[in-house]
Amino acid sequence: MLRLALMFFIVAIIAGLFGFGGIAAASAEIAQFIFFIFVALLVTALVFGAIDGRSDP
Repeated sequence: MLRLALMFFIVAIIAGLFGFGGIAAASAEIAQFIFFIFVALLVTALVFGAIDGRSDP
């Protein structure tokens, strides 16, 4: 998922360099949305991993 966010971010940068404002804004918005979903899933996984409490011998 982080790879998708990076891909949309790169598309936004390239579109911005070539002057395609609408495409750049849309790609940046999609990249930001996917990035925040990734961060939320990461935090959720870390919390549930810490709560699990299994200790490996």
